Amino acid sequence: MQELNYIRCEDYYIPDIRLPERSRPIGRFGRMHRDYLKEHNPILFDTLRLDSTLWTYLADLNEQAQNRLEVIIEQIKAVEGVTEELKAADQMAWVGAMNSICNRAEEIIKFEMIHC
Repeated sequence: MQELNYIRCEDYYIPDIRLPERSRPIGRFGRMHRDYLKEHNPILFDTLRLDSTLWTYLADLNEQAQNRLEVIIEQIKAVEGVTEELKAADQMAWVGAMNSICNRAEEIIKFEMIHC
């Protein structure tokens, strides 16, 4: 149990309750998951919010999603043969391939981590 401190304001003692500092950003994936929780799982959303763990939960999820996104993009690039040689030879083909890969990887992340 956490110790509760009080602040004296004139003749009254008021509990010194403060929210934890939010130093880590929740990012795009964290915001998407927050909106998903609000709409589809409000009980979990309220529980995390009341425990003051929502922000760290979303920041952790965002970091995991970013790392997973990078891994997926590299794997798809290796399978499809999108290399620096293609970039040097035909830039427009490389840009089109990379846009396609990034879009597919983001859809995988949304399915696996955001809307679960």
